[in-house]
Amino acid sequence: MGSFPRFRFLAIAMIFHFAYIFSIFDIYFVSPIVSGMRLFQVERPASSRAPADRLVLFVGDGLRADKAFQWHPEPFPRSDDDRVPRPLAPFLRSKVLEEGTFGVSHTRVPTESRPGHVALIAGLYEDVSAVTTGWKLNPVNFDSLFNRSRHTWSWGSPDILPMFQHGAVPGRVDAFTYGAELEDFSSDAVVLDLWVFDHVKEFFAEARKNKTLSDALRQDKVVFFLHLLGLDTTGHFHRPYSKEYLNNLKVVDKGVQEIVGLIEAFYGDDRTAFVFTADHGMSDWGSHGDGHPDNTRTPLIAWGSGVAKPQLYPGEVAPGHDEYSSDWNLDHVRRHDVAQADVAALMAYLVGTEFPANSVGELPLSFLAADLKEKAEASLANARGILEQYRVKEEMKKASELRYRPYKPLSDEGLEPESRIAHIRQLIEAGNYEESIEESAALVKVGLNGLRYLQTYDWLFLRALITVGYLGWMAYALTTVIDLHVLQGRLQPSRTLFGTLVSSSILTALYASFIVSKSPLAYYVYAFFPVFFWEEVYARRQSLVEGRKELFGHIESGGSLASLVFNCAIYVGIIESLALGYIHREILTILFVIGAFWPVVYGFSFLQQHAALSVTWLLSCIAMSTFTLLPAMKTENVNLIMVGGALMVIVGVLYLVLEDFVLADFTWQEKRSSRSNHVSRTLVGIQVGLTLLSMVVTRSSALSLQAKQGLPRGNQIVGWVVLIASLLMPVAYRLQPNTHYMHRILVIFLACAPTFVVLTVSYEGLFYVTFSAILVSWVRLEHAVYKYSRTQSASSQSTNGSAGTSSSPSANGSTASDEQPLLNTKPTLTSPFRPLSLHDARVALFFFVLLQSAFFSTGNIASVSSFSLDSVSRLLPIFDPFSQGAMLILKIMIPFALVSANLGILNKRLGVAPSALFMVVMAISDILTLYFFWVVKDEGSWLEIGSTISHFVIASLLCVFVAALEGVSAMFNAGVEVDDDVTRAVENGAVAETLLEKTNAAVEQLAAGDEGGGAEE
Repeated sequence: MGSFPRFRFLAIAMIFHFAYIFSIFDIYFVSPIVSGMRLFQVERPASSRAPADRLVLFVGDGLRADKAFQWHPEPFPRSDDDRVPRPLAPFLRSKVLEEGTFGVSHTRVPTESRPGHVALIAGLYEDVSAVTTGWKLNPVNFDSLFNRSRHTWSWGSPDILPMFQHGAVPGRVDAFTYGAELEDFSSDAVVLDLWVFDHVKEFFAEARKNKTLSDALRQDKVVFFLHLLGLDTTGHFHRPYSKEYLNNLKVVDKGVQEIVGLIEAFYGDDRTAFVFTADHGMSDWGSHGDGHPDNTRTPLIAWGSGVAKPQLYPGEVAPGHDEYSSDWNLDHVRRHDVAQADVAALMAYLVGTEFPANSVGELPLSFLAADLKEKAEASLANARGILEQYRVKEEMKKASELRYRPYKPLSDEGLEPESRIAHIRQLIEAGNYEESIEESAALVKVGLNGLRYLQTYDWLFLRALITVGYLGWMAYALTTVIDLHVLQGRLQPSRTLFGTLVSSSILTALYASFIVSKSPLAYYVYAFFPVFFWEEVYARRQSLVEGRKELFGHIESGGSLASLVFNCAIYVGIIESLALGYIHREILTILFVIGAFWPVVYGFSFLQQHAALSVTWLLSCIAMSTFTLLPAMKTENVNLIMVGGALMVIVGVLYLVLEDFVLADFTWQEKRSSRSNHVSRTLVGIQVGLTLLSMVVTRSSALSLQAKQGLPRGNQIVGWVVLIASLLMPVAYRLQPNTHYMHRILVIFLACAPTFVVLTVSYEGLFYVTFSAILVSWVRLEHAVYKYSRTQSASSQSTNGSAGTSSSPSANGSTASDEQPLLNTKPTLTSPFRPLSLHDARVALFFFVLLQSAFFSTGNIASVSSFSLDSVSRLLPIFDPFSQGAMLILKIMIPFALVSANLGILNKRLGVAPSALFMVVMAISDILTLYFFWVVKDEGSWLEIGSTISHFVIASLLCVFVAALEGVSAMFNAGVEVDDDVTRAVENGAVAETLLEKTNAAVEQLAAGDEGGGAEE
């Protein structure tokens, strides 16, 4: 196959999948932000004041609800008395018991700092893709509580505060931040919180001397925001059940107590409201991001001016409690749970500002110390703010739709928003406050449902369009594979005027509707691909017909057909089981155990010929099956890291000792000096040395960090040098290359080994060695099966021929010897490679399973919070989410580099085109993608939402991975010699077949000439 069709196919695959990945964000997660709304607040007489003049918001970043309220022994006990469990946040607990109202605030996914703070302070849930916009200087360019305040002063992280400072009215928000270098995972993170508390104290000390500042602080609608990042940083490095995390909670509690006392003393009144909460929680393994309940449940405590006192139920369990809060020893105090966006509505009410323009929070009345009339007015203002958003969004939708279908509960006669608001106003004026509150609450629900209706208005059309696009891609990919690698380019596309007119008409109609509805540019891309794909499939319809004959023409008997159907059912079943593997990793264990006995299918004769290889495969599969039974969330284990590194070193040393045996394809032969040279052995020795050095520096760094002694500068430098040098080592082999495929595999293995040591937390190094072993076994076993099947096929044809059946005509006029064998091994005149056969589909399936194993054997990549920062802190101790994320991605991608290199070598050993098997995998992989597309959720539990998003993105990216890996494979395997008889036979067969067919063509031409001459005579 020429290079242009190959790269064209790969380019189309990558562009298509990258474009369609964003479809779920255009369908399921469209940004809710609009502008042009009127603002509403509680209507009060001019003489009445807001519940509070000022509000103080404490956000303990990364604080789980249970850790805030549970009892624990002293983290660092000094006496036996300290070992008795007690509240570690006694001041906050006193507010729950004596002064305020408490509960659990439930967040949405992704449980990251930006969306969490946006929900708390702006009252809206940004679309999920907003987490990719980053932190730091990425302003929240929409309304928020801070923007509504008269002035806001904030202290804390440079990752959060600038968002709200630069997104608000200029000069309205002051932000005091520490330097990013203070966010050091190798040091005690309590310094971050102490910095905040100390600077707040200095600020108020300055205010006592500065009259201008003092006057500004004494105005109403003032907000103070203290962002406390220490808990998050400590939890990432030490886990939320660690002594360090619990001690950080004590520091926060004491700091909050000091600041509350300071503010109360400064103002000397009781007009301050306080709110303590968190932006997200944290899992037991020190991560967050997904929808696990530990990440979505955060504490909420409010007290002070305008906040209701605690509701106590002495001697009984108060409402709101469940098993989750059973060990908090707060059963007698009523627990009130809210959604995170509700906190913004609560704070806006308390400080007397308008509700933020895009807020969808429902005001939690149980937190308010107000009479029924006040609550009724507040509920109505809350409802009007949400209905105003509905009005603006509905007008926008009406302006862009040819035939708009209104939301019935807000459009039928008597149910219009204006009518409902007027009715509630009449109830309030008549003194029917409880009924008005109920009506307002119902109207809020209807309004939110109306917003939901408008948000999902185009869902059916878009989901159908995306589905047709994915089906079109699979049909196009399979057609291209058949055309290029089965028929090997013998047929050209047959384009007709009818096909062109139909596709052009469909595309024109779609684009016209997009123009009228002012649809986003992405819609035009989504519509282009299905039209393009199906037009290409129609143009190559003849290739499908001929491909069916080539692949299935030999299947005539009922038994053969039944066998084919059975094998296809197993094939599809395995792919579908991989979908379950995204949720239950143990599925891969079952597949590996079953796959361990695959060689048995070829009978005792095959097992006898390849006993050692079959046993190696069996042991590798059994070993691989264990990893998905181990916990995906790991804690640092230096001993396991060292064991994994030692095995990598042993592999390298054994290769140096047994190099000639290995390069002779595991047979004892004479020393082959042409295959071994001093330079390559020296370079292998250097790679082994780098792996040893990585073990030493990793052990030293890990122990130093565990002992809280920080990361030694020398260790950091050596770690980076080893990492970079090891990845560059394959370039050094250009000095005197060894082109044997086994040598190339070892070079790649050792090049990535130090990376897998430095960035390992626990048993990943053991997985790396096992995964490499199973890949080599797979390559050699597939090649052995290929040779065996080829021999069996030739033997079968020889037997048929000797029985005299080769000349007997079949039903279609051909002879039996002309019928296609089960395994086609011959190249053709149009290509130096043999065509694909049905057996190659099994190779693609094995590759697909191994690709999934690379994802899920050491963790759950479907969860964005399943990665520990322990490893990257050995190289990057300062918090930097993008750089640290890049290091984690590097570690994740290494197994893919290995599997791509091995598949590329297998391509050569099987005599198929370099990209043929990659293309087959790309054609079948979107079965998973389409399944996950339809199960994406944007409602329900946060765990379900987060999981379905990540499942779809990963499944869709698999095709992009495979396309990229084809290029990686070509790079790794450039110039590789497979050194086996089969490949040489294929190459020689191509020459022989060419000569034979040319001779036959010449003979036929002469015969035709003779017949023509005889006719003329």
